[in-house]
Amino acid sequence: MRVYLFIAAIAGGATWLVMPMVRHLAIRVGAVGVVRARDVHKVPTPRMGGLGMLIGFAVAMCFASRIPFITGLFQSGHQAWVILAGAVAICLLGIADDLWDLDWMLKLAGQLLISVFVSWGGIQIISLPLGSLVAASPSLSMAITAFLIVASINAVNFVDGLDGLAAGIVAIGGIAFAIYSYIIARISPDYASLATLIDVAMVGICVGFLLHNWHPAKLFMGDSGSMLLGYLITCASIVVTGRLDPATIHASIYLPAFMPILLPILVLFLPVLDMCLAIVRRLSHGQSPMHPDRMHLHHRMLRIGHTVRSAVLILWGWAALIAFGSLFILFFPLRYVLIGLALAAILLTFATLYPYYRRRLPEIRRENALLAAQGSQHAARPHWHRKSRHDKDEDDIHPMK
Repeated sequence: MRVYLFIAAIAGGATWLVMPMVRHLAIRVGAVGVVRARDVHKVPTPRMGGLGMLIGFAVAMCFASRIPFITGLFQSGHQAWVILAGAVAICLLGIADDLWDLDWMLKLAGQLLISVFVSWGGIQIISLPLGSLVAASPSLSMAITAFLIVASINAVNFVDGLDGLAAGIVAIGGIAFAIYSYIIARISPDYASLATLIDVAMVGICVGFLLHNWHPAKLFMGDSGSMLLGYLITCASIVVTGRLDPATIHASIYLPAFMPILLPILVLFLPVLDMCLAIVRRLSHGQSPMHPDRMHLHHRMLRIGHTVRSAVLILWGWAALIAFGSLFILFFPLRYVLIGLALAAILLTFATLYPYYRRRLPEIRRENALLAAQGSQHAARPHWHRKSRHDKDEDDIHPMK
């Protein structure tokens, strides 16, 4: 565990140190986001923070390759280097988008191409949850792997709308999954786990970046950062299946938490939910799935009265509830976990809706007071000021009377 903490510290420290240089470079090359109508920030801010995150991740991986406890992961296969190469490619694609605002179809094609390359390099789904663990064919494995990577990349991209939101959610999911993959690795003779290594390095670069991205942000991660994080967390969830033998492990024990079909959804539940809602919403209005709007979850949080910081912290809380809840179910009695999750959900629901009711309740009281005042004024009017319905009808019938 100390080795993994050291790797996380290396990744975080390197990311934090290079971010000022990346910010300066982003300004020099023109990677500064123009304030758009849907944006929350009001000041043009440099983006391309993903470059600094990539540097931090690469430094951490290079350090890890020289540590005796982990070096076997780099010598026994090439998965670690394939993941690093894919990270470089996906970050470069994001940098191009940060600089030139690529068409969404071109960007999607690039994501798919990189995902196929990584899958071809050995990062593949090796089993499917079909009642029991069934090994998938190579072509099906590549297709499912590419789909998962592309979906996760865009899910994180969709939720990247507030300072610190995407990095925090990915870090929370990465911590939960790192704990699980570490526990899984302990059942094998060699404790070293590539999935845990990727996760702790990813958590480190998220923390290092958050120190520059907390509201008000000095630097945005841009598409280069959001796509990199979505790519890394999915690769980690896929790699862990390489340690599990479908012929010897029963699905009823491990299926809820380790299957890579489910893990990206659990640890990235909020980004995936936001992406699905956005796609359905835009298609129902006859728009492109990538058409921008101000109806994301974080926009709704701001609309009901949250500040940027409170909205981010509450969304972090929901992400932690889902990610760690799925983890606790494996190691604690289900009844106690459900009770704890229900209590936490009640508290988060109250925190989520509190600004709305704090603003709305005085309005309701004023409306009720106004209605009561109007009713009392009507009741206090003299009898001769009131005209019965019968009198009104007589006037209408005999207007010349």
